[in-house]
Amino acid sequence: QVQLVESGGGLVQPGGSLRLSCAASGFKFSFGLYTLSWYRQAPGKEREAVATIGSTFTTIYADSVKGRFTVSRDNIKKTVTLQMNSLKPEDTAVYYCYVRYMGSDYWGQGTQVTVSP
Repeated sequence: QVQLVESGGGLVQPGGSLRLSCAASGFKFSFGLYTLSWYRQAPGKEREAVATIGSTFTTIYADSVKGRFTVSRDNIKKTVTLQMNSLKPEDTAVYYCYVRYMGSDYWGQGTQVTVSP
């Protein structure tokens, strides 16, 4: 059973930084073959994709975070990291790690990020 566990959320002031990590387990086949994504969901809003990293380390970012967020992966440690800089109040949300594996969708439990003075 695939499991994704996020960590690193918290309260930060505008302009600050946070680093989120997602630890994956349960992959029967090579973790490195799969695309991993970070999503977020703010109160009253739909869940949205924030950043994606593919098996070849190609990255895609939402326009709202380009130039501020960086996604990376470590295939040996089976982790995906989201470095978030220049945080804004509108980045406040629960952040989720996601992977589609063997035809099924897997989500982590989420980690809260709050950007406030």
